[in-house]
Amino acid sequence: MSQSIEHTDKLLKLCLKGNQSAQLEIYNRYYKAMYNVALRIVKDTAEAEDIMQESFLRAFTKLHTFKGEVAFGAWLKRIVVNNSIYHYRKKQKKNEVSFDNVMYKVEDNDGIVSNYEFSEQKAQKVMKTMKQLKDNYRISLTLHLIEGYDYEEISEIMNISYANCRTTISRAKESLRKKILSA
Repeated sequence: MSQSIEHTDKLLKLCLKGNQSAQLEIYNRYYKAMYNVALRIVKDTAEAEDIMQESFLRAFTKLHTFKGEVAFGAWLKRIVVNNSIYHYRKKQKKNEVSFDNVMYKVEDNDGIVSNYEFSEQKAQKVMKTMKQLKDNYRISLTLHLIEGYDYEEISEIMNISYANCRTTISRAKESLRKKILSA
């Protein structure tokens, strides 16, 4: 086990005892990544900040349920993603959806964006095009390609069947390809 993992485990044990300095250190290690995860889903900086803070509070209050079966960062990220999707859907029901989308990277293993470096202009074109996709396509592609979730995890997060998830992602990729080629 690496020193970083051992140190994180010690910090988490201290957090369970209510040690605020350990909580602050855990927060400082993960807040930027968790903020970016929330921002990619809700597309609003203030709301992403709120979600990130709320997710840390939830994580610290539910830390006793963390079994260590996955890395703490992955466990925390799941909380942030679920919280972000909940807030996004809540906002969507109120028709307050903002179309300002800030995303920082795009990764894909099957043809939309290759693993070699793209010029910034081409990457921006892909990001701009993703903004034009239907919400369920954009969210499913973000979770799959950017956040790295598999179909099973995405189907749980989005509360859809596994088959529906695969179909949605496939259609989202095809829609993205068509939009990129026609632009």
